[in-house]
Amino acid sequence: MRYLWAAALACAAAPALADGEEVQIRGEVIDTWCYFSGVMGGPDAVRGTAHHTCAIWCSAGGIPVGLLGEDGTVYMILAIGGDDQSAGGQTQLELASHDITVSGRHFARDGLNYLVVDEVVEDHGITNINHVDYGAVPGFAIPNPEG
Repeated sequence: MRYLWAAALACAAAPALADGEEVQIRGEVIDTWCYFSGVMGGPDAVRGTAHHTCAIWCSAGGIPVGLLGEDGTVYMILAIGGDDQSAGGQTQLELASHDITVSGRHFARDGLNYLVVDEVVEDHGITNINHVDYGAVPGFAIPNPEG
């Protein structure tokens, strides 16, 4: 009987937990593979216009997009504005590398942050970190420039 009550309480609390925390966050839509793997260099190498084309290709290929908040927190984007494709959707492709402000719901579990974006409040455009600034291959993207 004790387990039955525990199960009933858990089921009653589930809708409240599933709602997430309402948030408004500003940050850059990032390519999570290149950001976390380091395959293209450090965090600066995978931001802005310098990484825009790769970010589009990764998103189109099914790599989940994320939002790199101004405070450095990375949120995995599960959906944007009702677009049920978490990666590769038209909305994500159009917003790749853009600095945006969003409102939505934040979920956290096991140290990971997830974001369901209800609305893109403002699109601030693409950060101007480009190949003119960094060269065709940024120096920090080369694993061992000496050898």
